[in-house]
Amino acid sequence: MSDATRTPEAGTVPDAPPANWVDSYAPAAWRPYLRLSRADRPIGTWLLLLPCWWGLGLALVATGRAPSAHDLWIALACAMGAVLMRGAGCTWNDVADRDIDGQVARTRARPIPSGQVTVRQALLWLAAQCAVALLILLTLPPVAIALGFLSLVPVALYPFAKRVTWWPQAVLGVAFNWGALLAYAAHAGAVEAPAVLAWAAGIMWTLFYDTIYAHQDADDDALIGVKSTARLFGDDTPTWLRRFLVATVSLLGFAAILAGVEGSPLALAVALGGPWAMGWHLTWQLRRFDPEDGPGLLRLFRSNRDAGLIPALAFALAALL
Repeated sequence: MSDATRTPEAGTVPDAPPANWVDSYAPAAWRPYLRLSRADRPIGTWLLLLPCWWGLGLALVATGRAPSAHDLWIALACAMGAVLMRGAGCTWNDVADRDIDGQVARTRARPIPSGQVTVRQALLWLAAQCAVALLILLTLPPVAIALGFLSLVPVALYPFAKRVTWWPQAVLGVAFNWGALLAYAAHAGAVEAPAVLAWAAGIMWTLFYDTIYAHQDADDDALIGVKSTARLFGDDTPTWLRRFLVATVSLLGFAAILAGVEGSPLALAVALGGPWAMGWHLTWQLRRFDPEDGPGLLRLFRSNRDAGLIPALAFALAALL
């Protein structure tokens, strides 16, 4: 690729927060790889991590056991794993989408289509991230390890979903919320109903926030034939977002009930307060949704870190009561 067609040396992308740590502090040689892993855009790591913490919190509430050093390690392992596997997933996504990304205004500055990283270099970077994540996974109980390996299936399939289905956000939801199952099992030793309900709630939540996000690319996606729920719903998007909101709150609330039904009434009330308050946050997003406001869509998408933190904190507090 000639210098005339290459992106500026800084290589920043339009949806990266200004003055992010990668562009400001990372060594220049590492920046393309860190951008490949979306380290300059941490919201995706949060969205992968928070369902893990939901699962761990619900497991603590369900078992009634006081949090231990092992549970602290589960929480930390989930955080490190989220950073690594989100980075690996984004790297794989960019390898698979390298031709598509070059045709979309928001993504053509990414490291592979802009020529900052070759496909071979990206695959080596992918392998390195997976290797470190595997070392962390192997410190967890066998059932969690098995779930970790199973999670690779939806991760591998996701980049191709937009080519064959109008619901790629659902495939993303299956992958991004798998941690609810894994973290619950890491503490409880098995996958139980609260974990499955939390996973399902997370899938509905992903459909909510990623439909908002996908509206940024709806015009470009239509030109190149890429499918998404944003294109599928069109003007009916607010109605669908409302349905996903109700499903998210209902499923996560039911998970809290099943986890806390045999514990103290105060713990159950606190646990239920998390999904309820999250629902108000999603309602706030819905009221501000404007498919024509690109920067506003990105702000709403990023605000889901706070939305997902609400039940995570509520479940953690309920586990201490």
